[in-house]
This record gives sequence, C-alpha cells and structure tokens, in this order.
Amino acid sequence: MPALMALRKRAQGEKPLAGAKIVGCTHITAQTAVLMETLGALGAQCRWAACNIYSTLNEVAAALAESGFPVFAWKGESEDDFWWCIDRCVNVEGWQPNMILDDGGDLTHWIYKKY
Repeated sequence: MPALMALRKRAQGEKPLAGAKIVGCTHITAQTAVLMETLGALGAQCRWAACNIYSTLNEVAAALAESGFPVFAWKGESEDDFWWCIDRCVNVEGWQPNMILDDGGDLTHWIYKKY
C-alpha cells in the first residue's frame, strides 16, 4: 500500500491511466479499496466483483460504492449471486473493459465463456 500511496502522490493531477477500463475480481478489502482509489485517481474507470463469496468486507464495498465505484459484492453471496455480480461488472452497455485484474480466474473464465 505504501507504493500505491507514493504513486498517487507522484502522479498528482496527471491522468496516466485515462482511457483504461479495468474490470476486477479480487477480495474486497481495505487494500483493494486503496488500489481502486489509486486507479481512479490516475484516470482509470473501474468495475469490481469479489473473487470469493466469504471474503468481502461489506463496509469496504459500501464505501467504494458510495464513492462512485461500481462494486458488486457482499459477504455470503450464493453461487448464483457470485456469477451475477461478475456479469454485472462486464455486461454494461457502452462500456467494454480493456484490462482484467482477476484473482482466481473466475472473471476471465466468465468473459471467455459468455463473450
């Protein structure tokens, strides 16, 4: 996390990731929030789902959503909910990701299988 904070400070006001559309599927934790906020501060658009139905910190997911990040995750998702959340990250009219950040391969599998 110190590296992300240093990167944010170094690129202050610049948008080197402008045009990046990042879809992510990782554990939703405070560390993920710092990553997403850094990506956003650097100009990227991000959409996120959880890679594990039990690891989401609901308060972090809620804070990210309140900050304007599309986050589709909550602790204790059913298997159907899990795949619905992943699909909501990807299946957006007029928005196509150009980068995938995937912890576990579920998001990559979903994109390959469905799109």
